[in-house]
Amino acid sequence: MALVELLMPKMGESIMEATVLSWLKSEGDTIEQDESVLEVATDKVDTEVPSLHAGVLKEILAQEGDVIEVGKPIAIIATEGEDGGSAPASKPEAAPAKEEKAAAPSAASSSNGAVKQQEPASDRFYSPLVKNIAKEEGIPMAELETISGSGKEGRVTKKDMLAYLENRGEQATQTATAPAPAQTQTQKSADAPQPQKVNVSISAGDEIIEMDRMRKMIAQRMVDSKRISPHVTSFVEADVTNIVHWRNRNKNSFKEREGDNLTFTPIFIEAVAKAIRDYPMINVQVDGDNIIKKKDINIGMAVALPSGNLIVPVIRNADQLNLTGLAKKVNDLARRARENKLTPDELSGGTFTISNVGSFGNVMGTPIIMQPQVGILALGAIVKKPAVVETPNGDAIAIRHKMFLSHSYDHRVVDGSLGGMVVRRVADHLERFELNRDI
Repeated sequence: MALVELLMPKMGESIMEATVLSWLKSEGDTIEQDESVLEVATDKVDTEVPSLHAGVLKEILAQEGDVIEVGKPIAIIATEGEDGGSAPASKPEAAPAKEEKAAAPSAASSSNGAVKQQEPASDRFYSPLVKNIAKEEGIPMAELETISGSGKEGRVTKKDMLAYLENRGEQATQTATAPAPAQTQTQKSADAPQPQKVNVSISAGDEIIEMDRMRKMIAQRMVDSKRISPHVTSFVEADVTNIVHWRNRNKNSFKEREGDNLTFTPIFIEAVAKAIRDYPMINVQVDGDNIIKKKDINIGMAVALPSGNLIVPVIRNADQLNLTGLAKKVNDLARRARENKLTPDELSGGTFTISNVGSFGNVMGTPIIMQPQVGILALGAIVKKPAVVETPNGDAIAIRHKMFLSHSYDHRVVDGSLGGMVVRRVADHLERFELNRDI
């Protein structure tokens, strides 16, 4: 019998830690190789963690709600082998205790464990869980930076936050009676009054539904985006008659040959990628006073989940894929998004986003930008309309398939001319679609 550690796996380039949501197995349970053992959450996606070894779950080292760094042990598995593999490490709480003790001389500790540093730690990393607690409790960044952390490299943990909140009132009184000798302008702005909570009346028979974790995250990101970016939206109506006829003619043969559905989405993504190549300054991000012009064209597509929430997987280098490749990528990402099987890397790195509001029967919409991008395009429903068309014998009225394109953009760096020309160029590419094109 050998003991091996189950480590928190690496789930993406930018993912350094994850929160344990729930254990799917209990101590003493038998585990098969590649069988899911627990569910974890990052700031991008929820996912299940499989075991690399078959055996018995001997000990759980990370409890639900704990934030664990990538590569750290979360459980010990007893396997049938002669060698011990990697020796089980002590529980995560042991190491931070020394760090907290070493940091004690530079921090003021209260009787119930709440700790406050004398100097702020402005360059410190904060986990999504800690940030969420700070937001829910109304703790500004200036105050968060003064909390002493017991985690690795002085990071603030959930336990530090809870301990601090228990004694926050007393610390606030002490701060009011003995203010710091110097206060920066950044701290003053961070301590500005927060928006007042709106009072909601609740009547008999009303149902109270608590937001799930993803809905809370979406809500916060939407509020942040409207606060960060001044939104402007331009609208264009496109004639997509050729696309509708071409798809109707090719969808059955494509299904037989490729085993995938041929939808309108990859055609729209192709047109957007072409328009971005024509106007590369829409493929930018804002970093303070700098504009970062992105080299790659990575297009995110909003996908509605069965829960009603939205998730945005990203098609990387969309301009390098042909229509068949885009169709397969769109179908794969959409399917795995609904099955909760996307990786964090597949939800990051987008430079522009599309949202198909037409799938809900809407003719147009005013989408909210996905930060730190500066543009998002809403695709309306395709509707038959009478329209004036030019013929060799003069103008005539014909039935055409039309749709509205709604382009929301960040007016800090995208002026109306650029924002309008981008959506007009997308419409041009759609209207020039070759009816005899091969796929």
